Amino acid sequence: MRTLIQSHSMTFHRIRRAAIALVALAGFACADDLNVTNPNVASVAGATADPSALQLLATGLLADYRGQSTALYTGAGVLGREAYSFPPQEGRNTTHFLIGITVGGVQKLDPSGFATGPWGGPYGMARDIYNFRNTVASSKTLSTAQKAAALGLAQTLDAAGMLIIVTSHDQLGGITEIKDKATDLAPFVSRDSMYKYVLGTLDAAAANLQNGGSAFPFSLHAGFAGFNTPATFLQFNRALKARAAAYYATAEGGAAAWAQVLSALQGSFLNAGATTRAQFDVGPTQIYSTATGDATNGLSVATNTTLYAHMSVQADAQKKADGTPDNRYTAKVRSGLPVRTGPLTNDGPTSGSSTLGFAIWPSSTSPISIIRNEELILLRAEARLATGDKAGAIADINQVRVNSGGLAPTTVTTASSNDDILTALLYEKRYSLMMEGMRWIDMRRYGRLGQLPLDITSGPNKNFVASYFPITQAECLVRVGAQGKDMLGPNGTNSCAP
Repeated sequence: MRTLIQSHSMTFHRIRRAAIALVALAGFACADDLNVTNPNVASVAGATADPSALQLLATGLLADYRGQSTALYTGAGVLGREAYSFPPQEGRNTTHFLIGITVGGVQKLDPSGFATGPWGGPYGMARDIYNFRNTVASSKTLSTAQKAAALGLAQTLDAAGMLIIVTSHDQLGGITEIKDKATDLAPFVSRDSMYKYVLGTLDAAAANLQNGGSAFPFSLHAGFAGFNTPATFLQFNRALKARAAAYYATAEGGAAAWAQVLSALQGSFLNAGATTRAQFDVGPTQIYSTATGDATNGLSVATNTTLYAHMSVQADAQKKADGTPDNRYTAKVRSGLPVRTGPLTNDGPTSGSSTLGFAIWPSSTSPISIIRNEELILLRAEARLATGDKAGAIADINQVRVNSGGLAPTTVTTASSNDDILTALLYEKRYSLMMEGMRWIDMRRYGRLGQLPLDITSGPNKNFVASYFPITQAECLVRVGAQGKDMLGPNGTNSCAP
């Protein structure tokens, strides 16, 4: 019988529910009436005993990974002044991101509010990865190479989830350990430790993928076409390593981390000579469908009529020789929408009005990029600039600027300051990677949040731009008492304290 995974629409949620049910039933035992395994609880032993369970569990991991995209891109887009979320029935989707709360004279996002960012999702995926890895380790049917391939995929997704946490949440850090019992609390570790965990896990995954033989012991969905064997998935792993190392370099890692960026790019799917849109867009994607039980793209024009573009993306788009805007602006932004404005506060509107939307995802089944070749070229430009290769950085900037943007070559030269070249580079990243979760992170890690457009121009909330999402109040509440000492921030105060 054709397996569910062979469907290109890949009904993720239905498959994952089937996986849970299958694993639970496989673990069911009825040796006597008083000692019966709970059929509603999935078990590693149950999954190990069923030959089809591994496929379903792998599909569930990819569903977990896909589930992070919409909220991350929306939240980072609002904080990075790329987007507004204007649902008329819930103004807090605007106010909680752009105003926050005042605590001890300091403005920050509310840990009990709407702007808490991705937290439960990545950690839910981490729990599923933990169970998946135990299932693989316990398998009596997988070969050594198949186990290595499966572990390499799981470790790559684990690192991807942890990278979302460490780049989006405050300087406290996060949790990298998953306990056997979900009720046992693992300690928080520093941001530096989290980055090292991400980089180390990606390298461990790479070693396993290299020993993973010619095929995974399960199928990947259509969004990973071209990256669906251990050898080609390794290129995706190296692309994520380059992104993670660049983020670490500007956080704590310095020169050594920039060297890791350049090394990782050599093993990735980087095509530095790309000139066409198809070549720039090469990379794995998250896919969606309208099949029963599956999910549609929550950012698309068809499903989200309240996601607006910040008007600054129009004002700041550079012009081509014929006077028309940057090709990336034209392709990604649509105009003429009904005017929307943020809700009123004591300080006036929380934002200016907008009549712009996004054209990046035209339908409810449009894929969302995970990482693209265009980003890899710009990551190399960053690393080259940071390691003293101004000429190489400018060449990469122009490769993207001319061929993706349709613009004239940049005016910066090797005689320009690093800061001026970085300004030119960040422009390319802004329009090449619009609404891909990068702008807010890039401006923060280069100390430029103050250069983002300001939506509150007076009163106590003037000039507020959040640096990080807060640790969620739910996480804080389960750690009150003795566990609170694990949540002390860099200045010795509890990040979750009101």
